[in-house]
Amino acid sequence: MAPPRAVDIKAQVDAFIDKFEPSAAALIRRCRTRLRKVFPSAVEVVYDNYNFFVIGYSPSGRPSDTIVSLAAAANGVGLSFYRGATIADPHGLLLGTGTQNRFIRLPTAEILEDANVEALIAAAIAQSKVPLRPGKRGSTVVKSISGKQRPRRKARDAA
Repeated sequence: MAPPRAVDIKAQVDAFIDKFEPSAAALIRRCRTRLRKVFPSAVEVVYDNYNFFVIGYSPSGRPSDTIVSLAAAANGVGLSFYRGATIADPHGLLLGTGTQNRFIRLPTAEILEDANVEALIAAAIAQSKVPLRPGKRGSTVVKSISGKQRPRRKARDAA
């Protein structure tokens, strides 16, 4: 009996992203690159779920310790703040009305470099119950893949 094959995480995540329209896939990759610079020691916790493709940034790798998540669907990309309801938002950037989560839309990756968005990310890091590990190198873990998923591309009108 042959030993189980090692899973190439990078190739697996690339395949998840490639399900999106090319422009959306490029946006997801740019946002991911920017967030990896902000969270170099975090564990990227990846979910290819029914509704969304998600990459959470967690100091421990536990989903409950996630600080922010990049979330993508056919209708766009967003940055979700796991405990966003408790972050001060003086510029009214955070969307959502849930008891815990808030998000911002990311039509471009450059929004992540906006000073007000950077302040929201800094506030999310500051309120994290588990500190980031300075000097450590982050990793990527695929936590879940749903067998059934909503389309990752917008439906085309019939000709």
